[in-house]
Amino acid sequence: MLAGFGGGIAGSVAGLASLVSYPALLAVGLSPVTANVSNTVALVFSSVGSVWGSHPELRGQRARARRLGYVAVGGGITGGVLLLSTPSGDFALIVPWLIGLASLGILVPRRPVREPQDGLAPGASARATAAVTVGVFAIAVYGGYFGAGAGVLLLALLLFSADEPLARSNAMKNLLLGLANAVAAVAFVAFGPVRWSAAIPLAAGFLVGGRLGPILVRRAPAGPLRAVVACAGLGLAVHLALDAYG
Repeated sequence: MLAGFGGGIAGSVAGLASLVSYPALLAVGLSPVTANVSNTVALVFSSVGSVWGSHPELRGQRARARRLGYVAVGGGITGGVLLLSTPSGDFALIVPWLIGLASLGILVPRRPVREPQDGLAPGASARATAAVTVGVFAIAVYGGYFGAGAGVLLLALLLFSADEPLARSNAMKNLLLGLANAVAAVAFVAFGPVRWSAAIPLAAGFLVGGRLGPILVRRAPAGPLRAVVACAGLGLAVHLALDAYG
């Protein structure tokens, strides 16, 4: 439950919930596949808490959420099926590089963005190109397949695909990842080795931590927060690289 609380905050703020929760599940004796499946099921409640606390930031983004939400659902289903049917060894070699590059991308300066007025942000159209749609789908596949660092990847993509403040892009990230995790979790509940004795307390902690995360994002300065997210993402990339190449 404590790991879920910490992971919920880390997930809703930085997209790094699994950095806390996945090692905790391994530490209590779960196998990697069981830990991954149980973690994904519990993560649904982190997204519930995050979206619950992000209503102000999600206002005015309904069209964007609907358009990219379908893509995230399709990616989550694909990722869940891949996890249950294929080994993850080859993919693990690529993931650290993706997360590292996305973390550096979050640090790239962007032109100043005006705060949204009357619920509409200046970049509400989101420049939703085919490349962005493909990117959301690919990250959602990864989110359903393994998930560690998926939030960093998605946040970096959203920040570059629309002229939105960090808090609004972060809220959209939480919503889309929640959809991807939810559909993958349905497959895992039906066909995967979920360890409910671990998933239920983890989910309870996720719900509370996820609810508090948007409050921190809303009140924290955007610049330092981006730096924290980027550094945490780089740390995760190094950790995963050591595991994959060690």
